Amino acid sequence: MPATHLPSAAGSAKANPTSSSAGSANTSSADLAYLRCRELGMRLSRQRRMVLDLLWSEKAHLSARDIFEKLNTQGRNIGHTSVYQNLEALQSAGVIECLDRASGRLYGYRSDPHSHLTCVATGAIQDLDVELPADLIARIEDLTGFTIETYTLHLSGRPRAGC
Repeated sequence: MPATHLPSAAGSAKANPTSSSAGSANTSSADLAYLRCRELGMRLSRQRRMVLDLLWSEKAHLSARDIFEKLNTQGRNIGHTSVYQNLEALQSAGVIECLDRASGRLYGYRSDPHSHLTCVATGAIQDLDVELPADLIARIEDLTGFTIETYTLHLSGRPRAGC
């Protein structure tokens, strides 16, 4: 899975949900995913376009079964095998993300560096763009002896009362 980018010189801690059209250019439309596929020399079959269109329209983390059911409910004729094969090809090429969870794999439309917040009550996953303070990165580097090149955070929590 891609990791969150390193902080800018300002090094402020930020967490911005990316469920809206705000976010990276990589998340704005399935057309960018089509372009990425073409750049990688991937064939854009009808089934592959259906999977990409669904991921970008839902802007959620879905299982292969969810994708299969949603497409077939919409009257889009696609088989289980085709869904799995396309998801695997798209994930392997870095066009989409894949999250491994205890309940199975979930696929998301973003492939750019970002973090996640999981609701422990519902299991819903929210994409976040998080920037850690530069001094925290420096302390981690000092403690570990590693130079941090990239990072990703996985946060878990519950909605606050009144939200």
